[in-house]
Amino acid sequence: MEILFSKEEKQALIKELANELAPVLVDLIKKQSTMPALLTRKEFMEFVGVGETKCAELFKRHDFPVTYEFGHPRVPTSLLLEWINANTDWVRANTPKYNMPYKVG
Repeated sequence: MEILFSKEEKQALIKELANELAPVLVDLIKKQSTMPALLTRKEFMEFVGVGETKCAELFKRHDFPVTYEFGHPRVPTSLLLEWINANTDWVRANTPKYNMPYKVG
């Protein structure tokens, strides 16, 4: 089934998406500019909104970007954002090789 939109409908949809997306992107950019290069376990849990159990599960994954080189686990912020993009179902299903112009991070 193919859905067709008129030029006016497309413009209205784009305007509505932009109005909804812009504040989210601005907030994300502000957060990223103030984030430390390495997140502590507590900072990581607060940032992604998970508890101890999910945090421990993620830290044990072989593909999760966590380092223990500093005595305690640290998550490199830039690698975390890349990992989130690479492990988002929508990204895998809808973008060739994760080439999204609006990646997180």
